[in-house]
Amino acid sequence: MNHLFPHVEDIRVTTTASAADTISIRSAEEPDLLAVFRIEKASFDQPWPFSAFERYLDEPTFLVAEDDAKVVGYVVADVVPNHGRGLGHVKDIAVHPSRRGEGIGSKLLERALAGIESRGAHSVKLEVRASNESAIDLYREFGFQYLRTVPRYYDDGEDALVMVVELN
Repeated sequence: MNHLFPHVEDIRVTTTASAADTISIRSAEEPDLLAVFRIEKASFDQPWPFSAFERYLDEPTFLVAEDDAKVVGYVVADVVPNHGRGLGHVKDIAVHPSRRGEGIGSKLLERALAGIESRGAHSVKLEVRASNESAIDLYREFGFQYLRTVPRYYDDGEDALVMVVELN
């Protein structure tokens, strides 16, 4: 039973007030990688290389959001051992720029956190650009709290905020 996210079994989720506009969240597959990479390049000044997504393809929490058979967002997360307890790590999340503000990122993050929790993690961390206020606001909505700043984390010299949330 998923205590934090009781509705994770739902495959189709409504992302706007319109019931006609639905997004499905599913595991990423090899044919999705080009679309994922295009969203990555459109979203970040310093995108991950294509090969990074290939490495995570078998990760259970590499998920895509799909609308009308088109990938519109993704999340990459994993779980690593941490002092006998699993620690989840949201590594990358993005929604196509033309689809932001529709709740797709929230649905991806909700499903990723549920998947991480189901794999035994008790907490989740992520890094976010200090200037990315919309992402920080999203993470706070999910209970993430500021842990520390990593100076010059990004290649362009910008700091990262490390944020964490306890799952149970």
